[in-house]
Amino acid sequence: MKKSFRIIALFAVLVMMLSMFAGCTNDKDNTASTADITSKVVEKVNVNLATLKGPTGIGMTWLLDSADKGEALNNYTYTIAAAPDEITGKLVNGSIDIAALPTNAAANLYQKTEGKVKLLSLNTLGVLYILENGEKVNSVSDLKGMTIGASGQGAVPEFALNYILTENGIDLEKDVEIKWFDEHSELATQMLTGKVNVAIVPEPFVTTITMQDENIRVALNVTEEWENVADCILSMGCIVVRTEFAEKNPKAVENFLNEYQISVDKTNNNIDETADLCVKYEIVAKKPIAVAAIPRCNIVNITGDDMKDQIKGFYDLLFNFKAGLIGGALPDENFYYEVG
Repeated sequence: MKKSFRIIALFAVLVMMLSMFAGCTNDKDNTASTADITSKVVEKVNVNLATLKGPTGIGMTWLLDSADKGEALNNYTYTIAAAPDEITGKLVNGSIDIAALPTNAAANLYQKTEGKVKLLSLNTLGVLYILENGEKVNSVSDLKGMTIGASGQGAVPEFALNYILTENGIDLEKDVEIKWFDEHSELATQMLTGKVNVAIVPEPFVTTITMQDENIRVALNVTEEWENVADCILSMGCIVVRTEFAEKNPKAVENFLNEYQISVDKTNNNIDETADLCVKYEIVAKKPIAVAAIPRCNIVNITGDDMKDQIKGFYDLLFNFKAGLIGGALPDENFYYEVG
């Protein structure tokens, strides 16, 4: 009986020891697992980001602010450029991973680099307006017989103007004279000094001009006139990603798109604060200009199949107008980034 009691007691001790050992093992495994998960959560991918001054960069301001505060999901370093040429070369050599560009420049770069970039998002729709110092222009047909000041020759502004005029029955050779200027700022000066009375102008120069001369007004919204005659959207700006970067870092691209959507929503819903950020990052020169211009910049974030469906018709028209604007060929399916 005594012997049986000792055996039972010994068995109980062994069971307790095994339980304690198993418990320690499980705790250790759980600790390691938690550490692994925590490591994966806090790990940030380095992303070299670039955006442009003006409308194409306005939607990026809240993301830049989040990056500066250390709150972004990726570890962003960023460049703010005055012209697309400052960005495209760096995309090619790999020193920039994600960038905002004009839509035609994105397609052009895709062809020139044989697929080294992908279209990630449409971020800016129409930003063009017809300004007039006077009250004569109330429809596109009223432009017949006039001299129109313009900038952006060889790019989307020229195409948009020509397309709208032609579709409204205006002969570009006989019915109008288009006077081209090298810079938007030069055109703005010409309007403000009275040397040009009618012009097609992008934001934020529209606001800059109309705020300085109350006699100059927005006569026509080019985006609305485009929609009256075209079966596709007028898309001025977009975001591209280096193909190699996207393939190696799909999660970082996903995080960027999510954060950019938040930035765009804040841009459109908090105009006063967005204007402050535009000035902070030198995307727009002055707050009053940004406040007035932002609602007319059509800041969006269109991705995936919607992006593809909406831009293809626009690229078709660009190709038929001047194939060189998009690199001499229509982008193939590999150009469009597929959202996972």
